[in-house]
Amino acid sequence: MTDSDLRELQKPLKEEYERDPEAAKITMTATGEGHDDARSCSVDIGRAIYEAELHEGTGGPGTAACSGDLLLGALAACSQLTAQAVAENFGEEVDISVEASGDLDLRGTMGVDEEARVGFEGIRLETTVHGDVSEETAEALERYTEKYCVVYQTLLDPPAVETDWTFE
Repeated sequence: MTDSDLRELQKPLKEEYERDPEAAKITMTATGEGHDDARSCSVDIGRAIYEAELHEGTGGPGTAACSGDLLLGALAACSQLTAQAVAENFGEEVDISVEASGDLDLRGTMGVDEEARVGFEGIRLETTVHGDVSEETAEALERYTEKYCVVYQTLLDPPAVETDWTFE
């Protein structure tokens, strides 16, 4: 796909969202369903099903992605796709790779130490752009990728999370 193809694909969408802001509002859903083995589950996003399991450091078998892997994978995917789209819209032909890594203290999630954080203590995002871009374009790529990456922005400024439990 060329930069003009992406712009052409996005043009009618942007026009529609300008005319009708409600059309731009969507709800995404993922559903986790357990297996017979309490250490694994399936995650259905409506277009694909992913297998997930507890990390081996918490008793999982270590053969599939854990939830932390999926979170980092979502960040890496969103950042890479956003960066590539920004590059294409700038008319740049580059290859972009993104690595997301994060640090966990498993004592928190295992309930071993009540003071230990449950969740990532820090996340790093390393983006590598392969190709010749000017300094001005490089700065714009970084600025717009970080501005428009949904997962990155959600982690920086988390929304309220509501929970609803049903016992049947």
